[in-house]
Amino acid sequence: MPKGTNQKLKLYYLSKIMLQKTDDEHMITMPEIKKELEAYGVTADRKSIYDDLETLEKFGIEVIGEKVGRNYYYYVGSKQFEIAELKLLVDAIQSSKFITEKKSNELISKLTGMASEYEATQMKRQVVVHGRVKTMNESIYYFVDDVHRAIAENRQISFEYMKWNLQKKMERRREESYVVSPWAMTWDDENYYLIAYDEEADCIKHFRVDKIKSVQVLKEKRVGRDKFKEFNLAKYAKMNFGMFGGEPVTVKIAFEDEMVGVFIDRFGKDISIRPSKKKGWSEINVDVSMSDQFLGWIFALGPQVKLLGPKDVIARFKSELEEIRELYG
Repeated sequence: MPKGTNQKLKLYYLSKIMLQKTDDEHMITMPEIKKELEAYGVTADRKSIYDDLETLEKFGIEVIGEKVGRNYYYYVGSKQFEIAELKLLVDAIQSSKFITEKKSNELISKLTGMASEYEATQMKRQVVVHGRVKTMNESIYYFVDDVHRAIAENRQISFEYMKWNLQKKMERRREESYVVSPWAMTWDDENYYLIAYDEEADCIKHFRVDKIKSVQVLKEKRVGRDKFKEFNLAKYAKMNFGMFGGEPVTVKIAFEDEMVGVFIDRFGKDISIRPSKKKGWSEINVDVSMSDQFLGWIFALGPQVKLLGPKDVIARFKSELEEIRELYG
């Protein structure tokens, strides 16, 4: 049998065929395998293909052979990622605001390449990226890498922090660059945030990664280790609505019993729920960062929820409600 032009790549093409053309529901026969190899310029007899399929097992590609009628069929069993896992990753990429539309399509294309042709079709039906509100910061991936490198090397960073103006362009929030000690990265409300210690302000701050520009890893060592040891990232995320910070305060809230799921989803199952004086209502005490976003969240829940304290929070809420009423005449 004359050899094809790509014999040295035989094993590579065989693995590609098995991964792309087969899965738990789609199998391929030996003649079909030979035909697919020939399309890549590779010739092979049955025995050598049998040997190569066994070799793929050593590379972690599980090839299963089943007899159906008179023929033997082959397919790849377990893969590095199951189709359900790949769909989950696709959904995460789609819903992420900080990943640009262009990069979203690139990442999803790479993920579909890890599935068979048939599974990839299922995943592509899920892809609805165009038109979503996505960041336009294509350099964000390099910034994230720089931040992680700074954390690994225990160094401070400097960067420009941007904001939108009325011309729909990004501009610097302030002339001087921010200099902080990065300690963690977190995901909240579809956005990616840098959690860092600001030595000048002596506090922990967060910054949206898609609004960071011109990151530089500095020679200076990080500071604020003691502050961050006391820092509870999960609690911080719960307290800051939409990651809008404010003064920490413990608020007392009453709500109709049917609204309990809203508060468990927001503050977790560890909250202490007690009966209220009003029948069919319950009460909780939770720690929040006082901000307009928190008050807006309370307002959006409507008459089924009521702030009970502290007094200054209620006074602020009433004042803002009055301003809104006056705004609408």
